[in-house]
Amino acid sequence: MIALEKRPEPSRAFSLAAPLLAVAATMFFGGVLFALLGKDPFEAIQTIFWEPLFGQHWRYYSPQLLIKGAPLVLIAIGLSLGFKAGIWNIGAEGQYIMGALFGAGVGLAFYPTESVFIFPLMVLAGALGGWLWAMIPAVLKVKFGTNEILVSLMLVYVAEQFLASMALGLMRNPQGMGFPGSRNLQQYASAHNAELLSGTGMHWGVVAAFIAVIFGYVLLARHRLGFAIRVTGDAPRAAAFSGVNPARLVLFCLGMSGLLAGLAGVFEVAGPAGQVTIDFNVGYGFTAIIVAFLGRLHPVGILLAAALMALTYIGGDIAQSKLQLPAAAIQVFQGMLLFFLLALDLFTNYRLRLGRKEVV
Repeated sequence: MIALEKRPEPSRAFSLAAPLLAVAATMFFGGVLFALLGKDPFEAIQTIFWEPLFGQHWRYYSPQLLIKGAPLVLIAIGLSLGFKAGIWNIGAEGQYIMGALFGAGVGLAFYPTESVFIFPLMVLAGALGGWLWAMIPAVLKVKFGTNEILVSLMLVYVAEQFLASMALGLMRNPQGMGFPGSRNLQQYASAHNAELLSGTGMHWGVVAAFIAVIFGYVLLARHRLGFAIRVTGDAPRAAAFSGVNPARLVLFCLGMSGLLAGLAGVFEVAGPAGQVTIDFNVGYGFTAIIVAFLGRLHPVGILLAAALMALTYIGGDIAQSKLQLPAAAIQVFQGMLLFFLLALDLFTNYRLRLGRKEVV
């Protein structure tokens, strides 16, 4: 007989080992998936994890780690604050989109004016856009007790409709010969989030991501508010007795996650993406959920997990081109990380018990 037995206290060793075991399990079962698709599993795994860092064209691919990783770090840091407190923002993708639209809207409104103040205004607008979109589920939860998971998730689809509407309407390039999409912000110096060091992938979004890691660490480890967040997640009744205001905590956690997601959006639309298009969003908001849990909701862990996920993004693109792997297979491979992590997390609080079934 196999049964689950609750541990007297959570296993710290297994909690730390679970992400590594999840990565190993993902590589193994991902290899099985690729084999079923008729591809060499060893070549596929090597292409995804080895080629971007040590392959023939590593000088081109390595800067992409910063470009792909920065938005994941920004969004995941914001999500981790709420997740630690038991506040579940699943709609970061929508907040990311709205941040991009608000920021791009400011830049396009000033076109073709050149000023050093335009890009900072775009950044502020992007943060405001993400914050406002996150405050919708926050206020509804505080005032009416709605479920923030459902509301934030449904708002993603509303944001996607706004994105399509802007790309086809108000923000469409008047000189674009009728094609959907805004002007290219990369060609508008005052609104362009250019590389700070040419060829490195380092732009202001990467700087903001590192600042967010430091902010998240200091807040959770050294600040009273961080203590309230951790206590609320670990022991809600103890948090209530200690004077934590649940409404304020909901507003702060959802607002901060929206703000950081909005920043990720504006840095992306003004930099690597360059313009507002119908397919601007590429799933960073959802992938950041995997990053947050893979990083154990710890800022430094999130930084490392984002680097790993960025590697799968880049390696996945190479595998699609080089090995003709379908994009859906790469997405399933990435999703396996969260699946195995959640499955293995069970053994942090439980252990398998083997024995014989008693006959009465």
